[in-house]
Amino acid sequence: MITKTEEPGQIMTIERHILEEQRHHPEATGVLTQLLYDIALAGKVIASRTVRAGLVEILGQTGDINVQGEMVQKLDRFADLTIYRLNDHTGRLAALVSEEDQYPIPIPEKYPCGKYILLYDPIDGSSNIDYNIPVGTIFAVHRRITAEGPGTLEDTLQPGNNLAAAGYILYGSSTMLVYSTGQGVHGFTLDPQVGEFLLSHPNIRIPDKPAYFSANLGYRSRWSEGVARFTDYLLGAEAESPRLSLRYVGSLAADFHRNLLAGGVYYYPVDTKDSKKPQGKLRLAYEAAPLAFLAEQAGGYASDGTRAILEIQPEVLHQRTPLFIGSRPLVEKAEELIRLHG
Repeated sequence: MITKTEEPGQIMTIERHILEEQRHHPEATGVLTQLLYDIALAGKVIASRTVRAGLVEILGQTGDINVQGEMVQKLDRFADLTIYRLNDHTGRLAALVSEEDQYPIPIPEKYPCGKYILLYDPIDGSSNIDYNIPVGTIFAVHRRITAEGPGTLEDTLQPGNNLAAAGYILYGSSTMLVYSTGQGVHGFTLDPQVGEFLLSHPNIRIPDKPAYFSANLGYRSRWSEGVARFTDYLLGAEAESPRLSLRYVGSLAADFHRNLLAGGVYYYPVDTKDSKKPQGKLRLAYEAAPLAFLAEQAGGYASDGTRAILEIQPEVLHQRTPLFIGSRPLVEKAEELIRLHG
């Protein structure tokens, strides 16, 4: 006779998984656990709109321009407000940082301040919203540096090596939440019938044999010599080249997710002819760093072409960076070619 505790295929919800991860940290108070579950709840709310985007007034632009100089999509605004409103009053955060806001977002005075800082891109790849292409939410969690009171700019400007947790929520044919607290990378798929994220991809590791590379080859003529040679290498220009297939949709979370599961490399180098973005396009604190944290936890690596993303000390809130991320040997090959050829 099989008892209940011996039955195969036990259901692991994200709440239960986060609680079990907490046991690896005897000093934990449970605050980070609750914060991660708040983020998962925000993902459910956002997912409920993304799957109905053509039926509700969520498509198109608001007419506003954000701090990045980009048109704000309606779903951007909805996701941004959802994450904020689910986290501003809990007492778990000292401040929030959103791609949509120029400055750190303070906690309202009527609510207590906590010990964590949440940085997030509410909708990554929002230019794809109107075309039913997967988009995502990317988030990073730091422990505050200051002792008490409202969070400061110093609290938000921390290198990726200091991250307490990071992850993303991918809104595609299914909704997935992938996260790490430094104990490996785990993926959960939202079951819409029960309204819960269930463990579907435990202990994700980037495969040793890469399958894909992801880059916008439309910009190839604007890349440096080293990046151009790296692209040729991936396509099979050398005898030992991996000869990878190109896959690129233009949503960072989606392209990263594919290569995380299948093996490969994503890169968005500096556009050498764009004088407005000499440091690259992607944001360091809430795009590159959290995904770099996940990549390294899964056995991969992330670099700006010359140094590890996780080692970069941000100097400004919305600092940009080039990004090479995925299978470690491929990213290190990019560094080698950039070092030799620029």
